[in-house]
Amino acid sequence: MPLYEHIFMARQDVTPQQVEAMVDQYKGVIEQNGGTIDKTEMWGIKSLAYRIKKNRKAHFTLFNVNAPAPAVAEMERQMRINEDILRFMTIRVEELETEPSVMMQKRDRDERKDRERRERDGGGFEGGSEGEEA
Repeated sequence: MPLYEHIFMARQDVTPQQVEAMVDQYKGVIEQNGGTIDKTEMWGIKSLAYRIKKNRKAHFTLFNVNAPAPAVAEMERQMRINEDILRFMTIRVEELETEPSVMMQKRDRDERKDRERRERDGGGFEGGSEGEEA
């Protein structure tokens, strides 16, 4: 079966629970038509380069899809109907990435930097105040 990477953007004012419901809905469409979704990554809310339907931000979600073309076409048809979906893009690939995508690696790296910064700043501040009190 062909392999695809599919990304969709949902409006910023939908809740994360509604985005998860959309993910489940589209997974169901793919599975009913004989395919599978091997990996799902929810990237969270990201700023858009330009406004799309009066939205400046959107929820981004990535699917790694292993499905026949009609299954992907049906999923895209349903996305066109859904008013909460701003844009989507499906790309056929030779093989699916098994590791986290670049967006997820970036988030992990940013969280690690923030944690290190908090530990460094928090540890230095607390240590300095204790020394001054004594």
